[in-house]
Amino acid sequence: MAKAANKAHPGVKSAVRIVVAGDRGTGKSSLIVTAVSETFPSSVPPVLPPTRMPDDFYPDRVPITIIDTSSKVEDAGKVAEELKRADAVVLTYACDRPETLDRLSTFWLPELRQIEVKVPVIVVGCKLDLRDENQQVSLEQVMSPIMQQFREIETCIECSAFKHIQIPEVFYYAQKAVLHPTGPLFDQESQTLKPRCVRALKRIFILCDLDRDGALSDAELNEFQPYKLQCLKNMVIWHILLVLCEERSSNPKLQRLARSKCFNAPLQPSEIVGVKRVVEEKLPGGGANDMGVNDRGLTLTGFLFLHALFIEKGRLETTWTVLRKFGYNNDIKLSDELIPKFKLAPDQSAELTSEAVEYLRNIYELFESDGDNNLRPAELEDIFSTAPESPWDEPPYKDAAEKTALGGLSANAFLSEWALMTLLDPSKAVENLIYIGYSGDPSAAVRLTRRRRLDRKKQQSDRNVFQCFVFGPKKSGKSALVNSFIGRPFYDSYAPTAEEIYAVNVVDLPGGIKKTLVLREIPDDGVKKLLSNKESLASCDIAVFVYDSSDQSSWKRTTELLVDVASHGEDTGYEVPCLIVAAKDDLNSFPMAIQESTRVSQDMGIEAPVPISSKMGDTNNVFRRIVTAAEHPHLSIPETEAGRSRKQYNRLVNHSLMFVSVGAAVAIVGLAAYRVYAARKNSSG
Repeated sequence: MAKAANKAHPGVKSAVRIVVAGDRGTGKSSLIVTAVSETFPSSVPPVLPPTRMPDDFYPDRVPITIIDTSSKVEDAGKVAEELKRADAVVLTYACDRPETLDRLSTFWLPELRQIEVKVPVIVVGCKLDLRDENQQVSLEQVMSPIMQQFREIETCIECSAFKHIQIPEVFYYAQKAVLHPTGPLFDQESQTLKPRCVRALKRIFILCDLDRDGALSDAELNEFQPYKLQCLKNMVIWHILLVLCEERSSNPKLQRLARSKCFNAPLQPSEIVGVKRVVEEKLPGGGANDMGVNDRGLTLTGFLFLHALFIEKGRLETTWTVLRKFGYNNDIKLSDELIPKFKLAPDQSAELTSEAVEYLRNIYELFESDGDNNLRPAELEDIFSTAPESPWDEPPYKDAAEKTALGGLSANAFLSEWALMTLLDPSKAVENLIYIGYSGDPSAAVRLTRRRRLDRKKQQSDRNVFQCFVFGPKKSGKSALVNSFIGRPFYDSYAPTAEEIYAVNVVDLPGGIKKTLVLREIPDDGVKKLLSNKESLASCDIAVFVYDSSDQSSWKRTTELLVDVASHGEDTGYEVPCLIVAAKDDLNSFPMAIQESTRVSQDMGIEAPVPISSKMGDTNNVFRRIVTAAEHPHLSIPETEAGRSRKQYNRLVNHSLMFVSVGAAVAIVGLAAYRVYAARKNSSG
């Protein structure tokens, strides 16, 4: 059963390992024995062997293994290892010994942090029957300051193994904290749903809102189509009834009725009306956006309110069941099993298919409401409001595309960001496509390009997205070139490039053809590290080398970089077309600049440098030239002296082998002819 449940819900653990720790004599072993056998032991060994509870002991039917631990100082290392392997930790103290409670905050909880145990902690006060009746203090008063200091404490409970008080609850809460954790869903301080939980529930709401009218009608609540979640629907609605019964009635029969109906009878119209009526009472709403229910049904606000209510009332399993039915794991992200993985050769790349691109165009038009080709930041956030977070808020995607005058994204810039994400991390691109509602086959949303070495043989590339590595010494103007590509203004002040920077845009070619170009700026200090990887140039479609045309030392360093990159390509088999860019053309060139650049270009077999001036806004069609060169991967490949010598040597060896082969063939033919001649002579004699 547990295995089957785990297959149905990839994010659910198939087994739970609970480690019990605490000071000596706090009742650890008695707690475990009583929980499993339902009998208080007359005597227990110092440390119990691993104990497994029956699979059906709790409703989730997930196997629980309980690990007892030693309290001896000499066993501290072994205890630490067990704690590191725990899914949940039960820390015990004795209700009749206040010093053991103090030890939780002075030793045990700091120790868990010290050894980096990051799992839910259940604090359990054992031997409740032995507490001094004259020192009755509420558990909340005792534990509140400790829980404020140690947020990893999931819950606290007091029990008595001797009198069988709240023993099963201890391990139920521990298992529940693992299978249905509070942390990812709810912020205890603000008493609100966490942002990632809200975004996931919003996506689920939209998927269930089949007519896209912004509300779940009675039919949509009752069916949860197309996901066939009848059991889920019953559980959710009847948990609503249970919570509301607890709020509105102290009648135990009514509460039992609500509990008994979970997963059983279909909902009646009057029952749905009752749920909506209570939501209306709680969220009357003064405006259209804060109403829990409108004339079309349950709104997103009402849907989120119900889940907050579940969590507030301790019914986390309801929200978790909904999330897991829709493929979410404990991080409130889609489980890895639902995200396709793409296996690429080093010199292959990934691109979105035309169907996926068309879907994104439609998304852009849907959210870009003004029709002015300017997707505002708020509209972009709305697109990704059903993803765990916006994927473009951090490098390398942040500020990688051209912004409009109003700070938004044009359609080309929007699609360029997607092209960049697909190039760098195709699985992440597909994952976010799913989050924003893509309903096609996720694995078919991406196409893998032909290997570049095959492109070179065929003397053309069929790629729509090209990646260009931009090399150059400091102060050469490479950052200005990259910035001009995405419409950023030129600045006279120099800011060194500390990390790799990406820029992406659409390049228009003759005949109305559009290609996407990705510029990857490599800091001068990072070239050595880049080339230390044998396959570093495999993903590069073309390399550009930028130098300051007014500075001879800049030119010298650029030629060194060109030779280094060309040599690396020759050594690894990942040769790339190269283009030299003479930046700062508005300044006077250094003496002999033209002669030197012409000599190097001719010697290495590539085009002469392309002069540009980012300051004057004159890029001399350099980006179109970059794409054109990338489209012809067999051309513009630089050849070093070592590479040329190697080729000559290989040609000489092949030539020699050919002569040897021809000579051997002639000898064999001659020998065969002689044998024929000799045979005929003998027969005639």
